[in-house]
Amino acid sequence: MTTTLIRNAEVYAPESLGRRDLLLGGGKVLWIGTDAPDLPAAFGAQVLDLSGRRLLPGLIDGHVHVTGGGGEAGFASRVPAPTLSRYTRSGVTTVVGLLGTDDVARGTRELLAHVNALREEGLSAWGYAGGYHLPPATLTGSVRADLVFIDCLIGVGELSISDHRSSQPTLDELLRIASEAHVAGLMTGKAGIVHLHLGDGSRGLDLVRRALDQSELPPRVFNPTHVNRRKALFEEAIALARRGCSIDITAFPVDEGEDAWSAADALVRYLDSGAPRDRVTVSSDAGGCLPCFDAQGRVCSMDVGHSGALVDTLRELLARGIALQDALPAFTSNVAGLLRLPGKGRIAVGADADLVALDASGAVTDVFAGGRPHLRDGAVLRRGTFESQDT
Repeated sequence: MTTTLIRNAEVYAPESLGRRDLLLGGGKVLWIGTDAPDLPAAFGAQVLDLSGRRLLPGLIDGHVHVTGGGGEAGFASRVPAPTLSRYTRSGVTTVVGLLGTDDVARGTRELLAHVNALREEGLSAWGYAGGYHLPPATLTGSVRADLVFIDCLIGVGELSISDHRSSQPTLDELLRIASEAHVAGLMTGKAGIVHLHLGDGSRGLDLVRRALDQSELPPRVFNPTHVNRRKALFEEAIALARRGCSIDITAFPVDEGEDAWSAADALVRYLDSGAPRDRVTVSSDAGGCLPCFDAQGRVCSMDVGHSGALVDTLRELLARGIALQDALPAFTSNVAGLLRLPGKGRIAVGADADLVALDASGAVTDVFAGGRPHLRDGAVLRRGTFESQDT
């Protein structure tokens, strides 16, 4: 068992706890206090003095293309899968993988293989059943059975709506998928949500509003993402959050003058709106293709999402004067609560020892995942199986 004593950490759990020492062992936080105990030599504890650096729960990236995304411009446009240290260098210790536009050449088997590979390499990882299209990609032949019998699948996603690449689902089809996810969640204690990709379409969140108006399903089942891609769409999303949905902001690049909000702008606007603060999350779309389309629907340019966008957004929020304890839940405890991931998103005795230290500038210096060090003083200690030393 790896035992580590962390000294002199300024702890945000995500609320501010002040200067604390922590003892990690067996993948858990065993003790938190102000005077570190004298440990017997037999413990073999490693000591890390953070000298007042801020210590946070490991970031949870709830929207990751763990297999790689893309494919909208031919097979050569398929994005490679991100490697382990791409996550950990960004302070991400938990990921939720999904399929996007390409849920044909890529499928549930490949998704599960990548989720399990990340688990073997020391990250916490889960996934969504399905993908952009209907009928959903499954392993067992049914969404409900996938969620009930496959441990690491916790919901359905990213089902595409208001997008020219979607299956153009009807209200009845959305309700059927949502009911399957919800009932599977009841049977297993999993999240049981439908993670909804929102495109640029003018219909926006109309389908979700109709689903809330015309069914008995609880609002938490519907979880729209990319809601900051249009400013009017974001206002619709805030209204849905007031009705009980959790909304997900994407940390993608936004050009000056674009009809979109950056992740930092969107989170500030959300916090200022008075909507429930526990119903907003931020994800990166890591590994996903971020395409732009011309009037004929052809890709005219593309970018690739990366988990580093999360800590970049957090640093921008801090530079604007947003208190860390106000910004941090959208990257940690809110995500863990929505996804029903016990032990994640908080620093507490008994919680998983997923921890991230930031220096004064907000850069990631140290990362623990399940109590094991992955980053120390900015140097990568653990790499993925096929990562080179200069990756």
